[in-house]
Amino acid sequence: MDHLKTLDDLVPHHGCGLVPTMGALHAGHRSLIEAMRRECDDVVVTVFVNPTQFNDPSDLERYPRTLEQDLEACRSAGATAVFAPDQTTIYPPDETVWMPSLPPVATRPGLEDACRPGHFNGVCTVVARLFDLIRPAHAIFGEKDWQQMLVLEAMAKEHTDRWNGLRMLRGPTVREADGLAMSSRNALLPPAKRERALGLARALAVADEGERAMRTVLDEHGLEIEYAVIRDARTLEPVSGTPARALIAARLDEVRLIDNAPA
Repeated sequence: MDHLKTLDDLVPHHGCGLVPTMGALHAGHRSLIEAMRRECDDVVVTVFVNPTQFNDPSDLERYPRTLEQDLEACRSAGATAVFAPDQTTIYPPDETVWMPSLPPVATRPGLEDACRPGHFNGVCTVVARLFDLIRPAHAIFGEKDWQQMLVLEAMAKEHTDRWNGLRMLRGPTVREADGLAMSSRNALLPPAKRERALGLARALAVADEGERAMRTVLDEHGLEIEYAVIRDARTLEPVSGTPARALIAARLDEVRLIDNAPA
């Protein structure tokens, strides 16, 4: 496996399958790498904690950074290369980095945009930059970040000529044995509070009873609710039929957790 350090190192990997990450890799990331490996022989994983998508500086500071372990995880999952750039490579001080316009699904009322203003501007900017630098033929994103996945799919579709018809793939959410959705932020959960974190999965299990039932379960687990809604799975507009998706964001003290499931 190659550890890519310069932009010149990326050239032989144009046309690869791309797995963008912020590091602190877990079994969910491994499943994305393995899924991409089934699609193509050359799989590049990026590891970059993107500062522009954090609207809370303390959240950025707390985000786990485990590059050596991440490199080994990528190697064992079958990645052919890892690109772990520094900030000046992604955001050169002497260059204006292109910021794509946000698709409508990024700003649906009552979801991520309400809780994390500017978050998707940062996400779209860094992913577009990675697409520009690496020129992948395929890219994969996890369903656990459902709204983010839809946003990036819409961005890729709008700019399909820029990225030569880039094919976007989805990876299903991977869960712990107790039902907790795997997340890099789970490492920040004290063991004594893990039971409360399971409130998200348990709330999703009653989504067929409506939003009020979901919120009741979250309250019973002592979680600070940011949103618990049921939306159209494709547009995230208020649900008017099927398919529908239940989406939750909640805080457990300083740790922000998200999850979603069909409703």
